[in-house]
Amino acid sequence: MATLIVIPARYASTRYPGKALAPLKGATGQNKTLIHRSWEAAQAVRGVERVVVATDDDRIRVEAEGFGAEVVMTSDSCENGTERCAEVLTALGSDFDIIINLQGDAPLTPPWFVEELVSALKVHPTAEVATPVLRCDGRALNGFLEDRKAGRVGATTAVFGAEGKALYFSKEVIPYTQGNGWSDQDQTPVFHHVGVYAYRPSALAAYPLWPAGPLEQLEGLEQLRFLERDKPVLCVEVEARSRQFWEVNNPEDTPKIEAILQELEIE
Repeated sequence: MATLIVIPARYASTRYPGKALAPLKGATGQNKTLIHRSWEAAQAVRGVERVVVATDDDRIRVEAEGFGAEVVMTSDSCENGTERCAEVLTALGSDFDIIINLQGDAPLTPPWFVEELVSALKVHPTAEVATPVLRCDGRALNGFLEDRKAGRVGATTAVFGAEGKALYFSKEVIPYTQGNGWSDQDQTPVFHHVGVYAYRPSALAAYPLWPAGPLEQLEGLEQLRFLERDKPVLCVEVEARSRQFWEVNNPEDTPKIEAILQELEIE
């Protein structure tokens, strides 16, 4: 299956303006921007025909072209990364069987997360959208609960049925837990939604034609538009393989990301 990775990136992030260009220090002390590290994460995925950065901002375009990325300029009217991916599909044509939305704020995304999404769509030919979920250990869950207690919007959680069909996604920690007594290595009932999506072209093309529904607007989660239109989203459980995963949602996340980059010896 011909696969395209799109890395949507915008400058005017509500919670962290300019975060795509924020420097992140690696294991050797070298600074690379967030968009650069996200592009490097995309390059590590096997079986991909093309990787592009999608942006509406010339500052991001200049930075991305400077480290060798292909850039597709998109309109500033895109409400989210999925709409930006849809514009890229229109610009490049429909020569791809699967389009991957690899968020520009998730440079620690392991390549096997993306590879397993592609495999899941091959196994489930009727599925049109797939996204990875990662079971939280106690350490991760405690971090999510601390964020919410401090009033920070942190990671997104997901609940899904027996066949992996998504029931809901939220920036709250769901399902409800007592919120205490979790040791670092405990396996909890909470699943972290990893902000990566695999779409078939038909689903991606339809998405911008639907207005955002009330749940999407309340949560600020683009994938809820599919659920509000009764379009199933396949949740694919992935394994961390002892690797920490974290996204850049707030400026306070930068030290966490840098610590993990150093732990993984990523330059």
